[in-house]
Amino acid sequence: MAAIALEKVVKAYNTFQVVHSIDLEIRDHEFMVLVGPSGCGKSTTLRMIAGLESISGGEIRIDGRRVNELLPGERDIAMVFQNYALYPHLSVEDNITFGLRLRKAGKAEIEKRLAETARILDIEALLKRKPRQLSGGQRQRVAMGRAMIRNPSVFLFDEPLSNLDAKLRVQMRAEIKQLHEIMPTTTVYVTHDQVEAMTLADRVVVMNGGHIEQVAAPQELYLKPASKFVAGFIGSPGMNFFKARMLEEDGGTFAVLDNDARIPINRGIADLTGRDIEIGIRPEHFSIGASMAPDAVAMEAEAGLIEPLGMDMLVHLTLAGSKIVVRAPPNLALRRGDKLGLFVDPANVYVFDQDGRATYIG
Repeated sequence: MAAIALEKVVKAYNTFQVVHSIDLEIRDHEFMVLVGPSGCGKSTTLRMIAGLESISGGEIRIDGRRVNELLPGERDIAMVFQNYALYPHLSVEDNITFGLRLRKAGKAEIEKRLAETARILDIEALLKRKPRQLSGGQRQRVAMGRAMIRNPSVFLFDEPLSNLDAKLRVQMRAEIKQLHEIMPTTTVYVTHDQVEAMTLADRVVVMNGGHIEQVAAPQELYLKPASKFVAGFIGSPGMNFFKARMLEEDGGTFAVLDNDARIPINRGIADLTGRDIEIGIRPEHFSIGASMAPDAVAMEAEAGLIEPLGMDMLVHLTLAGSKIVVRAPPNLALRRGDKLGLFVDPANVYVFDQDGRATYIG
């Protein structure tokens, strides 16, 4: 097993910089997920750890050893790719054991490791088949088996579930998590799917434009995002945002929205008084028709598009000059054009300064 350290790591193509001096510590046995939109640098960072991309500056260490100049085969890592990368002419058995045979491992050792790997992944009945005879999920298990059989210090996953359908992604997600519980190898996993990141990770790295926005446990990202970007990216649907201005009045501090609604902000944010800010409210933190919070703020809006999801529904509307989404109970009889009474508990309101940084004071 091994810890991974990135110190001031930079990646540039000529004058175009795609990863900007990032620092990251990945603990031994940890399942770390890199998440962010396309072009944020997450896959490039993973490929630098793997040795598939050279670094333009900084240092990468695996288990305390500097690996900047080491070839991928010298780093004791195994990687699972998005496209499986299986040899079509080889059987499942031969695909999985290919690396060991290349390293001249003994026959008994290969057979022992193959049997254990196939048992863990539940692919014992597939060993004689060719990749073309497998489903997408089975091919992904074979790709994972090829990585596992080597017993590496680090597993790297580059969007391994992107080619699977929605139902199979959920199934494979659970299997990968169970696999890490059985074999707690240090794992770095890249995805653009924030649900995947939240359900799999011990900690999540949220990247944006080649920078690290925040590193935290999944629940901390949801409850205490460090920036407007993280708040909008984590959560499905993402957080709603409103332009507002901070006002101090009658001994209290309020966020005043464009519709003149005043939301009390009881966090001692005196340094933002009189300034333009943005506030954030998650879709699930609106109440429709009534609220249990004693100091809830009431507002009115007109329902637009309604998306039934079974367990709940999403209502699109415009409020205080912003297009937002509200999560509503499934048994609420709503139609486009209905007037809604919305209530917001001030305890669930987030405040962001003009630079998009979240403010947590008091």
